[in-house]
Amino acid sequence: MFRFTDTKLRLPAKRAADERRDDWEEIYADFAREQAAIQAGRCSQCGVPFCQIHCPLQNNIPDWLRLTAENRLQEAYELSQSTNNMPEICGRICPQDRLCEGSCVIEQSGHGTVTIGAVERYLTEKAWENGWVRALHPVEEKAEKVAIIGAGPAGLSAAENLRAIGYRVTVFDRYPEPGGLLLYGIPNFKLEKEVVYRRTDRLRDAGIEFVMRCNVGQDVTFQTLQRDYDAILLANGVYQSRPLSVPGSTSENVVEALPYLIACADTARREPLSLDSQCDVTNKSVIVVGGGDTAMDCVRSAIRQGAREVNCIYRRDRQNMPGSMREVTHAQEEGVTFTWCESPLTILKTEKTQDRASYIFETAKVSLADRDHTGRAIPKLLLEEKKAHEADVIILALGFEAEDLKENLALPKLAVTKKGTVRVPVSSLMTSIPGIFAAGDIVRGASLVVWAIRDGREAASEIAKYLRAKNRHKTSSLSYA
Repeated sequence: MFRFTDTKLRLPAKRAADERRDDWEEIYADFAREQAAIQAGRCSQCGVPFCQIHCPLQNNIPDWLRLTAENRLQEAYELSQSTNNMPEICGRICPQDRLCEGSCVIEQSGHGTVTIGAVERYLTEKAWENGWVRALHPVEEKAEKVAIIGAGPAGLSAAENLRAIGYRVTVFDRYPEPGGLLLYGIPNFKLEKEVVYRRTDRLRDAGIEFVMRCNVGQDVTFQTLQRDYDAILLANGVYQSRPLSVPGSTSENVVEALPYLIACADTARREPLSLDSQCDVTNKSVIVVGGGDTAMDCVRSAIRQGAREVNCIYRRDRQNMPGSMREVTHAQEEGVTFTWCESPLTILKTEKTQDRASYIFETAKVSLADRDHTGRAIPKLLLEEKKAHEADVIILALGFEAEDLKENLALPKLAVTKKGTVRVPVSSLMTSIPGIFAAGDIVRGASLVVWAIRDGREAASEIAKYLRAKNRHKTSSLSYA
């Protein structure tokens, strides 16, 4: 350990941009065993592990780094998975530069961070190869049944933990396969679909039932679930795209990010979705509006689809982007152009010719003079400084909002916030309706996968407490009778 003074930071090999922009494969290779141990050995084992503190799951990072450095890989994996239902997924898609690695003590001291994410991915891949990922067997079979609405990371994590205790779990989801945005919203070059499939297959093998292509509120009523299940978890995420309120934003080739990413998703192993051909940007000029990780997924997908040119327009500067800086760097390497400090004004349809695209996207320059209560720069339009961009397809990646659950689920008594997310106390995660819980993005708004996993784990714990208390009350009532 403590090799950070004489061993430099080294990431797994990254494929060249010219090579990777022509396929959808992951861009990083796995560590070799020796290199994983060497990089893990750079950890300073500091007394206050800021990496662990800034991990939403509170992963025991220094401990499993030490075990990896000592080549005790199975022990390292078991410690890693004890706090994380999907360590290999977090190792691939977590913005470590904003969380654990960005908080690393040796990073702050100028020696370069420990490659936590890459080691986490390496450990779990070794675990799958060597059979260390055990089948899920409940401690005991319980009579109570739990319904989970949403097969994304929050719902899957809750389902796993509840099933491990012994509850009978059924997961309902609108899409053909479980995984949520892990499967349909994150491109293959960041997360290969087989990585998700083997996790969901493991849950199926444990007896968790998945009811797919089921839109709760339409295909089955919420009241039916209340009748048939002892507890219900709302983990359906936020899928409604935030609109762009400028003239022309509803034009034909102005596409929302999620339908576009779903169109790009490789679901070849299972039944693919049938989607609109307007999401094919081959040989087209593309503008993506937004600066988060979803926008980065869109621009990098457009490159791989064979777009003629891709321009990302964001109303703040690079330092104020909400997305991962590593993703921005990857996009720039692959040929994406970034236009900073410009905000949309209008989208004008034009007559497409050989030399001209289908739309004129008019923007105004933005000044970043002031900051809000979070410290982020507040964009101020400079209407006297306008600019015109040409595009054939415009993809809106402005974030996601909650759907109207009170109406969709016929739950007028469900307490929600002004933003439409479900209001729950942190102490119990139970909604205003007894027996109904909520977790993940539907509570906190669009957020990171790692937060959804944490919320799902906590929801499982709270549901178990609720069912035990309910069972005790029932037993007590019977004894008095």
